[in-house]
Amino acid sequence: MILPNSKPTVVLAYSGGLDTSIIVPWLKETYEARVLCFVADVGQDDDLTALPEKARRSGAVGCEIADLKGPFVKDFIWPTLRAGALYARKYLLGTGMARPLIAQKQAEYALAVGADALSHGCTGKGNDQVRFELAYMAFAPQLPVIVPWREWSITSREGALGYAEEKGIVVDASPEKIYSRDGNLWHLSHEGGPLEDPDYEPPEDLFMITTAPERAPNVPEYVTLGFEHGYPVSVNGQRLEPVELVSRLNAIAGAHGVGRADIVEDRLVGMKSRGIYETPGGTLLFTALQELESLVLDRRSMALKDGIAARYADLVYEGRWWSAERDAMDSMVDSLLAQASGSVRLKLYKGSLSIAGRNSPNTLYEPGLASFGSSESFNPEDSTGFVQLFGLPIRVAATRDMVAEANSGDVVIGSAGKTAAIEQES
Repeated sequence: MILPNSKPTVVLAYSGGLDTSIIVPWLKETYEARVLCFVADVGQDDDLTALPEKARRSGAVGCEIADLKGPFVKDFIWPTLRAGALYARKYLLGTGMARPLIAQKQAEYALAVGADALSHGCTGKGNDQVRFELAYMAFAPQLPVIVPWREWSITSREGALGYAEEKGIVVDASPEKIYSRDGNLWHLSHEGGPLEDPDYEPPEDLFMITTAPERAPNVPEYVTLGFEHGYPVSVNGQRLEPVELVSRLNAIAGAHGVGRADIVEDRLVGMKSRGIYETPGGTLLFTALQELESLVLDRRSMALKDGIAARYADLVYEGRWWSAERDAMDSMVDSLLAQASGSVRLKLYKGSLSIAGRNSPNTLYEPGLASFGSSESFNPEDSTGFVQLFGLPIRVAATRDMVAEANSGDVVIGSAGKTAAIEQES
């Protein structure tokens, strides 16, 4: 790639992990670049205070840390949760939600400091390269993007470890500790190493934020979640700010081993991959909001929202966050969840999660109508005409088939699934 300046300034999305640690000296050597590192604090359980010094030891001229936990929850987690987005039947999209925000703020920082290019450490096989670069296109389309994994000769994590050792860069990864992890306030993911075999059972020491169900408390815990218009607002009756609310639920659910998912998913670039995800608090919120919706949405509205959920999940997974499509779906979700206020009580026990109760001032559930007993507001005789009309297409089709077979004299199976025997007149 040809950059506009002989000694360009490149802003690198930096985590301090193996990949981004070795990218700093590589950018300096390959492009004679001044490297500025950009660190996004999205609630990962790491000591970020040490990263500026670590970045400088790798050769960077500066390191910016941005606290993005608040906007991550309010502007990314909440919309995705309210949409009901779930990818590959299990994935609550922790990484997919964070990348558009990180890339947006990285691009804005690059423009503010007059940088010549952007860079990230995503591999050519992963989804994150798309998520980062679509956001770059939305906020800094004029800046070129340097992607080392598409240019350098390193082809594996083992090769990256060798390069780090050659450059004297200290990293946490090792041949014995080869997992690739991504963490934030919403989740922690684990990939790579022996997990690449989908038949391999993950060892218990892999998990970091959820207790093994076998070692979880022997007594169940009940948690009540409060919602207003589909937004989570309280835990056990205590109103909490969004970041604190998610953190509180992570601790509660994690202690009971709730929130683990082992997923074989289809990556955007085409191949299948296997990942282990821990999303304790998110699992509680997702389950509770669905239960609240069952009270306040009619079946057609719920079907519409389920359709939005699948499409929203694809959009987040594919990195198309900054789009008119998402804006339109957010508006539709706002309308659908206008009545989604109330509370849901959950029971947590040794890795299991069940519903203990749900209520809403806007409920469509009327005990008098639902009861098997008599009700002044429901006349059973009305069902006769309803059933006749509801089954009219079936009755018409069956009558048509019987008439046709009477004329042919054959024995057939009609559209209603019954065998009609027609005797010919002698």
